[in-house]
Amino acid sequence: MPIKRVWAPQIDFSVLRRELGLPAEFPEDALAEARRAAADPPRAAADRTDIAFVTIDPATSRDLDQAMHLARRAGGGYRVSYAIADVASFVRPGGALEAEAWRRGQTIYLPDGRIPLHPEVLGEGAASLLPDGDRPAVVWTIDLDADGATVGVTVERAMVRSRAKLDYPTVQGQADAGTVPEPVALLPEIGRLLAARAAARGAVNLPLPEQEVERDGDGWRLVLRAPLPVEEHNAHISLLTGMAAASLMLEGRIGLLRTMPAARPEAVEKLRAAAVSLGVPWPAGASVGAVVAGVDPATPRGAAFLDQAAELLRGAAYTPFDGDPPAETGHGGVGAPYAHVTAPLRRLADRYATEVCLALTAGAEVPAWAREALPRLPKTMGDTDRLAGAASRGAVDLAEAVLLEGRVGEQFEAGVVDRDEPRGNRPAGGTVAIDDPAVRARCVGDLPLGERIRATLTVADPATRKVEFRHGA
Repeated sequence: MPIKRVWAPQIDFSVLRRELGLPAEFPEDALAEARRAAADPPRAAADRTDIAFVTIDPATSRDLDQAMHLARRAGGGYRVSYAIADVASFVRPGGALEAEAWRRGQTIYLPDGRIPLHPEVLGEGAASLLPDGDRPAVVWTIDLDADGATVGVTVERAMVRSRAKLDYPTVQGQADAGTVPEPVALLPEIGRLLAARAAARGAVNLPLPEQEVERDGDGWRLVLRAPLPVEEHNAHISLLTGMAAASLMLEGRIGLLRTMPAARPEAVEKLRAAAVSLGVPWPAGASVGAVVAGVDPATPRGAAFLDQAAELLRGAAYTPFDGDPPAETGHGGVGAPYAHVTAPLRRLADRYATEVCLALTAGAEVPAWAREALPRLPKTMGDTDRLAGAASRGAVDLAEAVLLEGRVGEQFEAGVVDRDEPRGNRPAGGTVAIDDPAVRARCVGDLPLGERIRATLTVADPATRKVEFRHGA
């Protein structure tokens, strides 16, 4: 399920870190192993340093998993060259560094910093695709026809050299001016083709906004920033690679898929009602994906609708198989079979899924260390997904409580986006979305789903991270 992104560097999240038991420093034996690997980096046999790869990431990022080069193919179509950090070449199976990565599972993000999967010397150094020298990588070469359909895939280990560390705002400005650097000049064109294919598959892409909590005089304010178009184009290249990986695995009868059931009809109907309360148009016959694509994430009501739409994307799982493919292979959000392989610096599972793809492409046996890990990964990734989700929810709850502290007793116009029945000691209520600040929170009372109401703020407590409204007497 997508995670709501909020930045609040002036708020103290240390209590949340302690409550969740988030890891801090790396054990010394794992650090020592990482330093040794960084000091003597591996070299791949294949040399692809002639390809002018570049990275596109947030300006401050240094854990760079992906670099790309886009070109036209002779005779029509496109060639996507996508280099992924080769983490497995740095991490010894059975070593202290691998054990610590299994304990962490993934990088966890909080508004005041992150808890990384790998030590900085690797994750932001020797294994990261920074533009300061040659790096080992796993290079995906994906050929597309003129309509963006995949017509060929190869995967190999190779040495690469990134030419530049680009950032989203700069590339977007260049795209608007028609001056995108040659290695990624085709990104808008290919991105739009892939987006159209995703829409035709019924994919649901949620462009969740970034939300920054900042000081405003004696109080606080929430600033929404919609994802830039180039961010969405970049995401489609990653999705393209994940779908190619899933196809390889299914054909090879071994792998690790990222699966998700299709949205339940009753959840879609609730979202339709939420759209009414938030003033989001839903034309007759339009799919969820089409409606989502027309929403402006930078508006409070658009952000609230996308946040509610994320409720449709539930039930994501890692599904391993070795032999017959699983009964369910699809991902409801992607609209096709899909696998995680493009973020090994930040997700443990990607390292092992990538190793499967490398072996299948080479016609070789999957290494025992990777094969044996597949059935164990779902529990580790599921546990750390829940931890990452709890960290994200806790951070959002704290930020929203800080935003609204001091306004208890005020009435707000709100859209009712969900409702529930009383259960045990829990009274009837549901979820409302207010416009200023752009907050979704629980509201107690008999709520008319899909309508707008006046709701009174009754609780905004940063200590307990609780925000609650009441409707009616």
